[in-house]
Amino acid sequence: MRVLVWVVEGTWKAAVAAAKEFAPGDADITLLHVVPAEAQAVARDGRHALLGRRHVQSAEELQSIAAQVASGLLTDAQTLLGRNAKLDARRGRVEQEVVAAAQKMDLLVLARDCDPRREGPRSLGPTARFVIDHASCPVLLVWPDKVDVT
Repeated sequence: MRVLVWVVEGTWKAAVAAAKEFAPGDADITLLHVVPAEAQAVARDGRHALLGRRHVQSAEELQSIAAQVASGLLTDAQTLLGRNAKLDARRGRVEQEVVAAAQKMDLLVLARDCDPRREGPRSLGPTARFVIDHASCPVLLVWPDKVDVT
């Protein structure tokens, strides 16, 4: 079985804990984190336009920082998982990258990403909603605050 765990800041512990609990011991697990390309463009352009031309970080510097954050997050996720997993760090449109990665998988694990006090559609942000609607494999959707991550 091939399992993809979508690692997102704020909810990754619940997704990893669910994979740890529900994925078979012999499953091939991939931990995926996607850095949104548009966030780097906004940060780069905003610093240039709003804060003047001094100390503007280059696209390479922003990509390097994003890669370091993604690497640390994926390493922490693998530690919580407690077993070997493939680490997949991508950059691009998040929803499209997750759907593309899920095409080769038997299960996609993700955590709800919106207001945890609301059930139903409002407990999902637009990116998670897109992924769920377009994933070509079964999806395990968990509540971030209802999973024991110890």
